[in-house]
Amino acid sequence: MSTAEASTASTNDPTAGTVDLKLEAIVIPVTDVDRAKTFYGNLGWRLDADFAFDNGFRVVQYTSPGSPASVQFGSNITSATPGSAQGLYLVVSDIEAAREDLVAHGAAVSEVFHPESPGAQFQADGTGRGSGRADDQASYGSFATFSDPDGNTWLLQEITTRLPGRIDTGVTSYASEKDLMDALLRAALAHGEHEKLTGEPDEQWPAWYAAYMVAEQAGTELPT
Repeated sequence: MSTAEASTASTNDPTAGTVDLKLEAIVIPVTDVDRAKTFYGNLGWRLDADFAFDNGFRVVQYTSPGSPASVQFGSNITSATPGSAQGLYLVVSDIEAAREDLVAHGAAVSEVFHPESPGAQFQADGTGRGSGRADDQASYGSFATFSDPDGNTWLLQEITTRLPGRIDTGVTSYASEKDLMDALLRAALAHGEHEKLTGEPDEQWPAWYAAYMVAEQAGTELPT
C-alpha cells in the first residue's frame, strides 16, 4: 500500500487510530487576566484552575456547563493577539434558552439568526444573516454570538440531531439535565405525531421514546 493509499484508508476507516486524542482545552489570548476571569466567572462557568508562578506564568481554566472541553487564558501562555480567537463554538440544544441564560449572566449576546449565505455566521459585520431560527428549526442552522472583554468571539450553535458519523453510535449520553429534558420533549412531540398516524394509543411508548432519542443523537433514521 502506498503512502497516499494508507492516508486515504486511515481517513475513511472509522476504526483507524486506536489512541484517544481528546481535545480538552483551547487557549484564548487576553489582555487583563483578572478582567477575563471576572467575565467568565460571572457567566457561571466552572473555575478549574488559577495557577501563578514566580516567573510570571499564570494559567486560568474555565469550563462551560455541560462541556467536556475547557478554555484557558493567562500570562505568558500565548503570543497570539488578545481578542484574536474567533468563532469558538458552544453547542446548545435550545438556542433561545441558552441566549437568555447568558444575557442574564451579563453577556451581550446577539439576537438569534440563521445564515442566508454560507459562512455568514462568521462575518463580524453581520452580513448574510436572517433574523430568527433556521427554517423548520433545522439542526445546525441557528446561531447567536457574543464576545468577551477582549473581543474573543463565541458562537452559539443549536444542534438537536447529529449528522451520521458525528458521534459514537454505541453510546447515548446527555451532558446535562436540560439537554435530556429537551430530548424528551422532542420525543414526546414526535410520539404524538406517531399516535396520530396509528390512530391508537401506544402502550409501548417507553420503547418508542428510547428508539427515537438514540436515533436522534446518532443521526440515524428516526422512527415514525
